[in-house]
Amino acid sequence: MLLLASLIWGFAFAAQSAGMDYVGPFTFTACRSFLGAIALVPVIFVMDRNREDKLWIKGGLLCGLCLSVAMTLQQVGLVSTSAGKSGFLTALYILFVPILGTFVHRTASKFEKIGVLIALVGFYYLCMKESFSLAYGDLVLICSAIVFAVHILVIDRYSPYTSGLRISMVQFLVAGTVNLVLMVLFEQPHRSDIAAAWIPIAYAGILSSAVGYTLQIVGQKHTRVTQASLIMSLESVFSVLAGWIVLNQTLSIYELFGCGLIFVAICVAQISVKEN
Repeated sequence: MLLLASLIWGFAFAAQSAGMDYVGPFTFTACRSFLGAIALVPVIFVMDRNREDKLWIKGGLLCGLCLSVAMTLQQVGLVSTSAGKSGFLTALYILFVPILGTFVHRTASKFEKIGVLIALVGFYYLCMKESFSLAYGDLVLICSAIVFAVHILVIDRYSPYTSGLRISMVQFLVAGTVNLVLMVLFEQPHRSDIAAAWIPIAYAGILSSAVGYTLQIVGQKHTRVTQASLIMSLESVFSVLAGWIVLNQTLSIYELFGCGLIFVAICVAQISVKEN
């Protein structure tokens, strides 16, 4: 489930990029979030309508707030940061998950820690195409990575005990509402602009949001949190491969080496399953 989610997210970068040609980031995020919530309603009605507990409300609210803050910070950081560096800095959540996890008793095994370090080197070779230095936008993206790590830990806290589908729906309603307010304040798009971007919004809303994030929530029920973050970080690898397959973009030897290191890192992290 987590591997499929990362594949969907990897190909979603093209849709998000195309959508920005017509609408602003808050408009795009609001539309995709509400569409994702709507797409889950019939699924919940068929598969999960008799649930009695209310824990999914609290989990969904917290996940939605984290997701809103993380996505907003990411969009702000992208304004002044190159695509390569932003990909590397966003992927730092694989480092922050085990660090923050120690405060909530989610300690990583030695193999998971080794896997994280190998993956960080891999992401550097995959994403970085210029000299590394930190500017304002870079610091914003690092903050975004920290909040994405908190989002993963919140899911790890609530998803084993309640409905993953309902958590996913509520988080999209929260994210959509927050971005709707930001859209009205800062963008005020025309209906024709939203209509022109309907294909990218549909992909991001139905597949990337409704399917991808729901797969994440359900998949994390059965996976250690550090391993989950490493598997989901494959979205960066899939985005590069998508550019190669769909857009005929060439892969450098450094990018191929980075992809290989990330794959090795995930394999190393799985050794801890046998150890436990």
